Amino acid sequence: MEGIQLLIAASTGLGLAAASGFRVFLPPFLMAVWVRLGFLDVSIEGTEFEAFSSDVSILLLAVASLSEIMAYKIPWMDNMLDSLATPMAGLAGVSVVAVSMEGADPSIQWALAIIAGGGASLSIQSATVAGRGLSSMFTLGLANPFFSLFEDFTSILLILLALLAPLLALTASLMLIFVILRRKMQETVDYPAIKLGRQST
Repeated sequence: MEGIQLLIAASTGLGLAAASGFRVFLPPFLMAVWVRLGFLDVSIEGTEFEAFSSDVSILLLAVASLSEIMAYKIPWMDNMLDSLATPMAGLAGVSVVAVSMEGADPSIQWALAIIAGGGASLSIQSATVAGRGLSSMFTLGLANPFFSLFEDFTSILLILLALLAPLLALTASLMLIFVILRRKMQETVDYPAIKLGRQST
């Protein structure tokens, strides 16, 4: 795997990793279906990922995806689920990038999987956790199901882009991560200033 094929594989993986920051199980599930149907240009037969697109894996991922989507429609339960979803999102991000880049140089494959895949999914997951926390605080959880629907829609959109238009998915994912990181940096800069202002009064 080299050149444009490597770029497309990495773009697909990163798009799916970003989607994992919104929904942990949905991106691996749809990716497994895509691989099983032969629509994704990756061969995992005889590799450590061979079971990824098996009947059992697809069934388990389907049940997990549906359960996750439904559970996040229950206010306050969604906040408890976030504590479990955060580390799982990182694992999902690493996994989808690693699978999409199967056949590439292992050092490149796993470096991108861990750094880019895990980093993308965890960055977005942390932003959704913060957003849900604010929603729970200011609306007593009443707006959380609508917030969850937004996450569902965004995850599905990123998944479709990753599978059908990988380069577009890469662009969208990088823009999204940039916005999140910029906002976090701004909050880091603003917080000491606010604290200093309170102390002076």
